Amino acid sequence: MPPCHSDQAPDAAPCRVGVVVEAPQHSGLLGPLDYLSPQALPAGTVVRVPLGRRVVTGVVWDQGADDAASQALSDAQLKPVAEVLTGLPPLPASWRQLLLFAANYYQRSLGEMTLMVLPPELRQLDDTQWGRRLKRLDKAVAQGAASGVASGGTDSGAAGPELPELTPQQAQALAALAGPADKPFLLWGSTGSGKTEVYLRQAQRALDAGRQVLMMVPEINLTPQLEARVAERFAGRHIVSLHSGLTPAQRLRNWLMAHTGHADLVLGTRLSVFTPMPRLGLIVVDEEHDPSYKQQDGARYSARDLAVYRARLEGVPVVLGSATPSLESWYNALPTAEGGAGRYLRLAMPSRVGDGIMPTVRVLDLTRAPKPLPGRSPPPLAAELLQAIEQRVERGEQSLVLLNRRGYAPVLHCSDCGWKSGCPHCSAWRVFHKVDRTLRCHHCGFTERVPRACPDCGNQDIAPMGRGTERLEEQLAEILPQARVGRIDADVTKHKGALEAQLASVHAGEVDVLVGTQMVAKGHDFRRITLVAAVNPDAALFASDFRAAERQFALLLQAAGRAGRDAQVAGHSEMWVQTYHPTHPLYAALRRYDYADFAAQQLKEREMAGLPPYASLAMLRAEGKTQEAAQHFLTRAAELTQALAESSGALITLYPPVPTPIQRVANVERAQLMIESASRLALQRFLQAAQAIWLDEAQKNRRSGLIRWAVDVDPLSI
Repeated sequence: MPPCHSDQAPDAAPCRVGVVVEAPQHSGLLGPLDYLSPQALPAGTVVRVPLGRRVVTGVVWDQGADDAASQALSDAQLKPVAEVLTGLPPLPASWRQLLLFAANYYQRSLGEMTLMVLPPELRQLDDTQWGRRLKRLDKAVAQGAASGVASGGTDSGAAGPELPELTPQQAQALAALAGPADKPFLLWGSTGSGKTEVYLRQAQRALDAGRQVLMMVPEINLTPQLEARVAERFAGRHIVSLHSGLTPAQRLRNWLMAHTGHADLVLGTRLSVFTPMPRLGLIVVDEEHDPSYKQQDGARYSARDLAVYRARLEGVPVVLGSATPSLESWYNALPTAEGGAGRYLRLAMPSRVGDGIMPTVRVLDLTRAPKPLPGRSPPPLAAELLQAIEQRVERGEQSLVLLNRRGYAPVLHCSDCGWKSGCPHCSAWRVFHKVDRTLRCHHCGFTERVPRACPDCGNQDIAPMGRGTERLEEQLAEILPQARVGRIDADVTKHKGALEAQLASVHAGEVDVLVGTQMVAKGHDFRRITLVAAVNPDAALFASDFRAAERQFALLLQAAGRAGRDAQVAGHSEMWVQTYHPTHPLYAALRRYDYADFAAQQLKEREMAGLPPYASLAMLRAEGKTQEAAQHFLTRAAELTQALAESSGALITLYPPVPTPIQRVANVERAQLMIESASRLALQRFLQAAQAIWLDEAQKNRRSGLIRWAVDVDPLSI
């Protein structure tokens, strides 16, 4: 019986259809499986099919299985499709091509990648329920009151708010964006330069042309703020959000709005890059440098990179925006004459809107500060910095104190025997949280009450070592009794609506000194903050991770951008940096806000070391019951594919396996093996050829303690 074709008439004779189902890469089910359909099904149709003893959700693909075993099966041996969801429009060809590319590039099975990006609720409804749901959705949209829509109506001609006057740099950027979209655009604008206004103007162009817009942000806490601004600008347009903070029903409803073409604009985090949009006309990736765009488990994809690929696939412009672009994007935007790749078009907006200026950076040398008395911990802030904050409080201005470490203290310590609050399940310390008197592991979640005495020697004088945001907030409240001190971190914003409430109190002027982690360092428009202080920024200067300096510079510059955003106070706004290494090149570049110079230094070091963007990396990671089991698998994996690497013409290098930086998490030992190549294509070919070898070796190692293994392409850390 011949296979079904996507252009075959629905009333044609029964035929084979290829269906992708959810199966991990290690199952060996990499592509579509053949099923028997009583009629032709368009590619992209969502179906239910039997798989073993279960009936699972799948997607009809363009072609069926092409392996010899499947070809040898007779029609009588094929299982029939159990149900066709006729009420749901087929997923478009461009969407399927995006998923096929992502599965191949990130070394995952097509079914795993495809079913992972679909709303979980989609699998719970039968065809009758789908029909009812879509009818309700169509009716709600027709009435202009679709649930989950940020704006209130459908009249696209409704008068919007008065638009702000464009700066010359914004106008120049928009003029460039009006040109051909043959290259991705890197919008390099300082904090407060008005990048969001450029996004909104370009989105208006796409909407006026009858197209849809996908606007991506790195984290959930930035979505409500942007959503409010977008809803105000595009009154009458259907706007939906897609992020992990939604309920399954909300996510499905908003996804359907986009897939059916009812949503004009989609705001989302990394998973939204896979949202099917039949009229897509623009993709925006805000804060494109943020590591949150890289999925860190399962299918480890980069949403930013896939956004670039999707834009090229669908022939639409993509705008990557940042004040501190990732070095990969910066390199891609450098002209070839300057040693770059010349793949992106860079649009520069170095000046702030409204004649605003960036705060003056003051680097405070802690080596010259008075030493604390024996047995006493040093004060949280130097005397000069405390005085500067007091002056802000007296003037009714606000200060932001940045400490990227939550909790009260990183560890509890016994001065008698040296006991520390380690996690029994991880090779990490448990953090002391004073508010509920607990020790929590931030890796596996193991939590216990703080012991009354040292578990080893019985000493009742166990004390916190180090400082987290909770302790810093407490200390500043004691030192500055006249100030209202607030805190924003993952602990105080874990409940629904807590973050919005905390931000509202800051905007209302109810907080004088705000203590926060990186959550408050980017994207927020605090109009009254005139001082930002980085308390402990030195830890990243000498980290083993080659991206540590890049991330730290981005964090500090983004944090500095929270100060002086109101032109009336910009003249005396400051960024203070407490450091024991005041002459470090990173701080020298930060003083000048010279990202270009910092990037040039970093790229030179990367080129000398053969690191991205001058090389391509992949990590083969393994988890085992013992470290020996994990490393044994990696060692064998390297030995079995060494000849394959050598046949690439010395383009592939396999490094010896080593434990991961945090070696044990939840009683599982972890190790990794780095694979380096000067050619991205050569690396991809090697990984595709090696997968079957590693799969076979992993099956042999199950009894010896191997738990799982995975390939991480373009890893963020090594």
